[in-house]
Amino acid sequence: MRKEVKKITEKYVTMSAFEKAMASIAKSFTKIDERFTRHDKAFELILKQMQTFTEEAREHRQTMANLVHTDIKQERTVEDLRIRVERLEMKIN
Repeated sequence: MRKEVKKITEKYVTMSAFEKAMASIAKSFTKIDERFTRHDKAFELILKQMQTFTEEAREHRQTMANLVHTDIKQERTVEDLRIRVERLEMKIN
């Protein structure tokens, strides 16, 4: 709901009206500052989560790289053994 703004027909603003307006503006700034504080906390939480995800992704990449290297070494060993078995079979036949 919006408050209706009263039109002032007076030529000059009184001190009490000015103080009320300033108090209202200060209250608005206080509310905005509180909202910014909440947003800052939310952004900090999001940033921490993103940093955690980045670290986890890095760890996963390192683990996968190690597994790939191990897999390649094992494939080479198996291939070498297969070739040796084929040679031995050829000698037997």
